[in-house]
Amino acid sequence: MLGTIVNSLTIIAGSLAGLFFKKGIPEKYNQTVMQAMGLCVMLIGVKGALGSDDLLVIIISCALGALIGERIGIESLLERTGNFLQKKISGTGTGFSAGFVTASLMYCVGSMAIVGSLESGLAGNHATLFAKATIDGIVSVILGSSLGIGVLFSSISVFLYQGGITLLAGLLKPLLIPAVVSQMSATGGVLIVGLGLNMIREKKIKVGNMLPAVFIPLVYYFILTLFR
Repeated sequence: MLGTIVNSLTIIAGSLAGLFFKKGIPEKYNQTVMQAMGLCVMLIGVKGALGSDDLLVIIISCALGALIGERIGIESLLERTGNFLQKKISGTGTGFSAGFVTASLMYCVGSMAIVGSLESGLAGNHATLFAKATIDGIVSVILGSSLGIGVLFSSISVFLYQGGITLLAGLLKPLLIPAVVSQMSATGGVLIVGLGLNMIREKKIKVGNMLPAVFIPLVYYFILTLFR
């Protein structure tokens, strides 16, 4: 869990720095920087999505994951959580939920979150999560200055999500062959592209509802092993 704890702390530190700098940055600069970050996020997503050649598995995973996530209403759940936290904290502003949801998804759907958490749980290797923590800390400065204090509370989402994967890694070890991990990472890359699009345009894609897609390759491989 060390890697996840460090990751959560860097998000908090970066967000606080972003909130501090926000006071001296005109709104027009925040908007332009946010759009630039959206393009960079899309690039990260494309690179991740190209990490696997199993296009059929990725397409099916995205389709099934979207159906499952829409049925569960993951994005609505995240928004309600953000609204709940906003009500508990005075003076947070109306953009709290947007910052919380955007940052939570950005930090959780990437390949580094999945692979790093698995390495942490299986081998006690925190190197990937330490690298992710550094990146997330820098991104948090920018997001915090653009989207506000909701970004800081995304550290809770990261702690629960990555911590959960780390704790479950031992149980999932027989299924986590390189091909499955690659497919999960590539599917996560597709979702990151959608998140980048959300950052640069008004009409939003429900990326949160597609989150189960990341785990469909794991379920698919588990089913295959049952029939072998």
